[in-house]
Amino acid sequence: MPEYTLFCPSLDTTPRVARDFVASVLRSQQLGDLVDDAALCTSELVTNACVHAKGADAVLRLAVGEPLAAVRVTVYDGDLQPPVLREGCHGESGRGIWLVDALTAGRWGTEPDAAHSVGPPPRGKGVWFELGAPGLSGFCREGAEG
Repeated sequence: MPEYTLFCPSLDTTPRVARDFVASVLRSQQLGDLVDDAALCTSELVTNACVHAKGADAVLRLAVGEPLAAVRVTVYDGDLQPPVLREGCHGESGRGIWLVDALTAGRWGTEPDAAHSVGPPPRGKGVWFELGAPGLSGFCREGAEG
């Protein structure tokens, strides 16, 4: 399965760059029907990494399942605290994981104390989501919670 990696510095523009990256990859893989939901979920996870990892850079990994029309996005950051799923919308903030949960039908989770072998951060967590065909045998769930 093809995998793509994007380094995500803790900048205000990073969520938009990550959204565009994921959308571009999915369109090139003929997965245009997943673009809107994947871009929004990516934006939420990258925004959380930029806000909660206290200035540490993050790494985004995008895997496209073959031959299934599916995608898995994982955002690794240096914060060890898992995200919190709040019920419903709460004003201007705090609804990101709720949106991810709703758009993915609960197909998201965390990789606690995750080490990413490519670039920073060396230790932290990974937060992932999946869209597309369910039951993706090609995506590793070892050690994942959700």
